[in-house]
Amino acid sequence: MCRRSIRGAIKGAKLVVKDLTEVVVAPGTYQVSPEPVLMIADLHGALALCLHDEARGIGGLLHLRFVASTGLPSDVTDNTLSSVLVVLDRFKRAVIGNSTRNDNIQARILAHALPPTDAREPSASLVDLLRADLADGKISCGTQMTRRAEPVRVCFQPFEGRVWISRETGTLA
Repeated sequence: MCRRSIRGAIKGAKLVVKDLTEVVVAPGTYQVSPEPVLMIADLHGALALCLHDEARGIGGLLHLRFVASTGLPSDVTDNTLSSVLVVLDRFKRAVIGNSTRNDNIQARILAHALPPTDAREPSASLVDLLRADLADGKISCGTQMTRRAEPVRVCFQPFEGRVWISRETGTLA
């Protein structure tokens, strides 16, 4: 982990600068924290699901690969569906707990895929699966798909629920 200064909001006439610990979230894993940290995921044929519980001040980032070797979003097979739903369920329980009030939950999916080709893409992708699962739980979710050859770095502050795409690119160590 390393520390990074993040420029925050302007309070009065002063600019707030926070020194946050960076937590790298590797593909196929998730991190959850009630602390003011900066979660980072480099997406390349992958997605990040960011969940934030406003009432409890906790959030997390789930980093999943979803692109096949062709560079296109892969079909959701039974095996993919089963393993993703298990991880998704654990992740949601870690962030939301047993709460039945989902009006305080914010969700955002940021996904990266290669630029489109002439090949036909599947009719349902992992992004669709996650959105449907969240909708079943009455959790509204914004989605952003980026199509480019270079990776995308997602930054998420789980304590505040802030998520953005960084201008920095490259692979995290």
